[in-house]
Amino acid sequence: MKVAHPIADKLVAIIHARMGNAVPVGDLLDCGTRSAVDQSLTRLVQQKRIMRVGRGLYAWPQFSTLLKQNIPPSVDALAHAWARQNGLRIIPFGAYAANLLGLSTQVPAKYVYYTNGRTQRVKLGGSDVRFLNRGPKTMDVKGPLAAHIFQALRYVGKDRVAPGDIARLRRVIRPQDRAGIKRNLKYATAWMKPVLKSLLQEDTVRG
Repeated sequence: MKVAHPIADKLVAIIHARMGNAVPVGDLLDCGTRSAVDQSLTRLVQQKRIMRVGRGLYAWPQFSTLLKQNIPPSVDALAHAWARQNGLRIIPFGAYAANLLGLSTQVPAKYVYYTNGRTQRVKLGGSDVRFLNRGPKTMDVKGPLAAHIFQALRYVGKDRVAPGDIARLRRVIRPQDRAGIKRNLKYATAWMKPVLKSLLQEDTVRG
């Protein structure tokens, strides 16, 4: 006879629905009391139905045919889940931002993010992730895409931004992102502003 575990079933449903992303325990507390949720999560991890990918972070197992084992979500997904759990903002460091946006094929050896929180090192999904405190000049750039683009362009550099880079960035910009990028132009360095304006103008022309 199958025994019903309503809290565990709810947890599994939520975590499965966010497959590919880490789920902070704070997002699961509607399923029951904190102690009941913690106990259910511990059992589910022991049963290998879910993965614990960081302190207070859980994910649905994804099997890698190459590695022949379950792997956690991407480091970027884990980092953003960790930041949400701790009420912080994070922005990927230049090299990593460039890689995420397709401006660089080089996978960073180290995962580094800027944050409005304290500088610290956190283990997420088996990877060491560094969070470096930065002030308003960096962290006031609002919107994930604008922040990514600013950092990626800084990494590429003033004299190395090519038409191909503009084309790649234009492909990732959604209509709702344009206004956000324009609002953040005031935070861009002098050389970057024409690049961003050109990016937005070309995107508009192309419709």
